[in-house]
Amino acid sequence: MSEQRTKFSTIWNMSFGFLGIQFGWGLQMANMSAIYEYLGASADEIPMLWLAAPLTGLIVQPIIGHLSDHTWSPTLGRRRPYFLVGAILSSLALIAMPQSSALWMAAGLLWILDASINVSMEPFRAFVADLLPQQERTRGFAMQSFFIGVGAVLASAMPWMLTNWFGVAPSAPGTIPITVKLSFYIGSAAFFGAVLYTILTTKEHPPADMEAFRKAKKQSAGIGATVSEVLAALKAMPLTMKQLAPVQLCTWLGLFCMWLYFPVAVARNVFGAPDTSSPLYQQGQEWAGVCFGAYSAVCFLFAFWLPVLAKKVGRKMTHTICLLCGAAGLMSVAVITKPALLLLSMTGVGIAWASTLSMPYAMLAGSLPEGKTGVYMGIFNFFIVIPEIVAALGFGWVMNNLLDNNRMAAVVAGGAFMALAAVLVLRVQDPGEPAS
Repeated sequence: MSEQRTKFSTIWNMSFGFLGIQFGWGLQMANMSAIYEYLGASADEIPMLWLAAPLTGLIVQPIIGHLSDHTWSPTLGRRRPYFLVGAILSSLALIAMPQSSALWMAAGLLWILDASINVSMEPFRAFVADLLPQQERTRGFAMQSFFIGVGAVLASAMPWMLTNWFGVAPSAPGTIPITVKLSFYIGSAAFFGAVLYTILTTKEHPPADMEAFRKAKKQSAGIGATVSEVLAALKAMPLTMKQLAPVQLCTWLGLFCMWLYFPVAVARNVFGAPDTSSPLYQQGQEWAGVCFGAYSAVCFLFAFWLPVLAKKVGRKMTHTICLLCGAAGLMSVAVITKPALLLLSMTGVGIAWASTLSMPYAMLAGSLPEGKTGVYMGIFNFFIVIPEIVAALGFGWVMNNLLDNNRMAAVVAGGAFMALAAVLVLRVQDPGEPAS
């Protein structure tokens, strides 16, 4: 007799919070580079100003992962206390961000916002692994991809929708548009509401042996114990995790190139805006948001097909195919001059995005030791934030010396990195699939 499948509604509820989390991330990705340019940043300064995002992830995620592994609240459980704290702080930061009046203020608030989002986000990956059996984790992570896509669609397209659907008037040239400010306020409410829904509708299972759990918690208390556990986990990384590391490094370097430069590239290279004071700049920025919304829409639609495709060809081949679609999408922008055609490029990116948010985690989850899911999921994110840190520190030089500050060329370079990631997937050993 086959085991009973987890109800669709259960997986829906445990994943719904990601809609809010991705609303926060989506607002960042679609608007922060433009906000920086509105406040006077040049093309080569933008990577450094984005340093907050990966650096906070590098520091916060393994710590939060470790702490959530050793937390148990009779009221909120293991992971949900972190969901709640992160949601409160993120919502406040989203309200403050569009009020920035100087570069240093925007960069500082980005540090606060990213740290807060990471507090909520990191335990969500472990949350699915905690509550679902191995054979259903692909469904769980695919559902997360769905909500990530929905949240990103709404966040990315919100300024355009406010202008074109609700008639919000344009702002004074060269200032942060009112549509962007309103989008951040809406995002604040969406973030808190979605995370709260998951907290209220999903229960966690207490440790089977509470006494043993308390002893382990006592032993792991303090900064020294946290650092020791993280270092020990790094040393004992499963083979699958080691093989997935370069895949993640190249994938996220490609994505970071896109997030850094696609919105401003659309405004300047496709719409032809000479500077931020031109009306074409806001139009291009808003259309870039629509493009981000388009790839996110593809993400949440394709997320439902991912488990089907993975069942037919395997998770490894599925991820390879999807990454190649993303690479083709990013590299195709080099030959596009009509804004509408960018939506076609973003279709490939959306397919890659859906897979990136689910397949690596589904492959990884089956290789992790019991009781260490949180800390290992946190460490796994090293391979997301390290390439972003490298790009933040070094891509300004690349823009100045190799790409002649051509923002669209940076997007194409992102496609090349994603193609390399697709090749590297082929060497990964997936413990959930028979060896080829």
